[in-house]
Amino acid sequence: MRNRGILPAILAAAALAACNGEAEHDRAGEASRAAVAEGEPWTVRDTVVRSVFEAAGVAGPYAEATLSTKLMGQVVEVAVREGDVVASGATLVRIDAADLVARRAQVDASIREAEAMVRDAETQAGRMRALHAEDAAPKAQLDAAETGLERARAGLATARAAGAEVDATARYAVVRAPFAGVVTARFVDPGAFAAPGAPLVTVLDGRRLRIAASAAPDAVRGVARGDTVRARVEGMSVPAVVEGVVPSPGASLYTVNAVVDNEAGRFLPGSAATLELPQGERSALMIPADAVIRQGDLAGVRLRTAEGSSLRWIRTGRELDGMIEVLGGLEAGDVILVPDRTATMAERSAMSGRREG
Repeated sequence: MRNRGILPAILAAAALAACNGEAEHDRAGEASRAAVAEGEPWTVRDTVVRSVFEAAGVAGPYAEATLSTKLMGQVVEVAVREGDVVASGATLVRIDAADLVARRAQVDASIREAEAMVRDAETQAGRMRALHAEDAAPKAQLDAAETGLERARAGLATARAAGAEVDATARYAVVRAPFAGVVTARFVDPGAFAAPGAPLVTVLDGRRLRIAASAAPDAVRGVARGDTVRARVEGMSVPAVVEGVVPSPGASLYTVNAVVDNEAGRFLPGSAATLELPQGERSALMIPADAVIRQGDLAGVRLRTAEGSSLRWIRTGRELDGMIEVLGGLEAGDVILVPDRTATMAERSAMSGRREG
């Protein structure tokens, strides 16, 4: 009877020991995972970085045109709508030019008449020259024939100029795209009356954007045409080529114009933008951006101390090439922990799998 009581006790003790061993193993594994999750140590040091002045501006379209006509007439066709992509020279609007066709016919008749008068005057002048050479015609008659020829030639030139004027005016009957772009506004429909100078269609070229940013004279002193600076458009950092630096009218500021490539259409014209104008070099505390822990508007890092690690809140500045500037909260020589993002994700996946099991 006593043996029957001892065996269950031995089995229970063995089970308890096994459970304690598994618990110790799990705690050791969790400690190892925590060490991996906290990351590798990084010693904060002073670093020489580019000093820049961020000038705020707007990324407008490189080219934009609101088209009109010199004609007065009825709109017979509008070939585009808002949002259409058009090539350079594409037909946008047609205006009734029936009166120009009639004027062209009149001009053609005037040119033919003037050409006939020139031929007749050349014949008369040729005869007078021959007669005057034989002393058969006085000098006065020759002079009159020469004058008649010059008048006929002047009449022909006037008629041809009138034809060129009609042709130039007729070109305004077809409004074409001055450059490739997108139609952003359509002001008329077929049947509307077009007047000289009245807007018909607006075309915008957004394949490149021009950022115009204003800054004080000291901030633009080292910027020149052709320089490449960094720009930030819609939160993305991109290169921009400086077109020029000009004084702003009525203010003691300068405007820096820089062009950004937008062939892929990543940015919308009119977006807020900034230009990073170089100001030389300066010393700064830079840490890996992966080390920063975000909680709402707060930023912090894991600071390694003699007792272990603790969360330290910091003030951050510009981010550059995967590094972020620390404006406050850390000093040179501090050691922070940079998490291994790949290892952390793997650990989380493994832990999730164990919980499901």
